[in-house]
Amino acid sequence: WISWFCSRPGHEYYCRVPESYIEDGFNLVGLSEQVPLYREALEMILDVERDEEEMSSKIPDVSLLVPNAEMLYGLIHQRYITTAVGLRDMLNKYRTGQFGVCPRVYCDKFKLLPCGQSDIHLQGSSVRLYCPNCKDLYQCANRYININGAHFGTTFPHLFVEAFKNEVTPRPPQIYTAKIFGFRVNERSPAGPRMQWLRLNPPSS
Repeated sequence: WISWFCSRPGHEYYCRVPESYIEDGFNLVGLSEQVPLYREALEMILDVERDEEEMSSKIPDVSLLVPNAEMLYGLIHQRYITTAVGLRDMLNKYRTGQFGVCPRVYCDKFKLLPCGQSDIHLQGSSVRLYCPNCKDLYQCANRYININGAHFGTTFPHLFVEAFKNEVTPRPPQIYTAKIFGFRVNERSPAGPRMQWLRLNPPSS
């Protein structure tokens, strides 16, 4: 099931969570309260064969379990990619530019990282893309719009940056300066720049 899920079109952001990680109950603490039909969804993810009569008595159509299994796998995935092994798996994707590059001109195609705006599975909360250079969030391509942000969570991109500082090195800040006939627009003007300090990086110690 995991291979099928990760190989589906639009699921390239996901990495394959080892079954050994999923089978360790410690890694799944608290998820049974968030996912309906938790046990059945977990068995689907792990390809556990159950008696058809037993299954049909509870779930008339096994395909109805797929959304629950996807939700559960996504929440497990959120936890896995914050482990040492999971971070390494995501590093391989980052190196190949799997998550795309920042659309901001002055970031000069800085590589992005997937990010959620919540750690809880919220309906309609799509995955976003975080730029470690300008520290901002961006929309993902339509291909990935159905991926829930909770499948990556709020911690991953920032932990990734801390773990791989040699791989993710912000560039010297460049800020666009608005000008009219060669003169810089004053900050007090309605058309002037706002909060430019947000684009600045603190001096390295």
